[in-house]
Amino acid sequence: MGFEEFARSRQAHLRRAAYLLCGDWHLAEDLTQTALAKLYAVWRSARMDSPDGYARRVLYRTFVDETRRRRWWERPSADWYDVAAPSKDPDLRLTLLDALRQLPARSRAVLVLRFWEDQSVEETAAALGCSAGTVKSQTSRGLAALRHILGDLPPAGPVGSGVGTGTDSRTGSLKEEW
Repeated sequence: MGFEEFARSRQAHLRRAAYLLCGDWHLAEDLTQTALAKLYAVWRSARMDSPDGYARRVLYRTFVDETRRRRWWERPSADWYDVAAPSKDPDLRLTLLDALRQLPARSRAVLVLRFWEDQSVEETAAALGCSAGTVKSQTSRGLAALRHILGDLPPAGPVGSGVGTGTDSRTGSLKEEW
């Protein structure tokens, strides 16, 4: 498969993942284009077992790098949400997205990879270029921070249920809500 075919087939998926990271569709487009440009630069020379996994890795690393530079904190407009949420409960969706935006970039990237992309700890570690232990600790801290931010909701229950598995009885699957 050539780069152009790959980019056309995966651009929408990468853009949705980028939106979960930065919370703005326009910034998500910029992040996706930056990641695809970086991928294009190495397309013929890089040894990729999976172009899709490599593209996700570039996207998440680009997000974390850009966040360190504070560029993603700049908001081009006062409008926080660009489009209506396609959800059964739009208020819950907006609450979850707002809480996700309050997390540090690294925790946000880990949670999006683990629970939106359904990646394993090892796959997430490979995508972010860190150890499995870092992924586990960032997951734990990120979920704890989300629980703190969403303090008005009942506790998620025992470890391994609720947000962590994507099957919380109050909200349906995490993927569906986000």
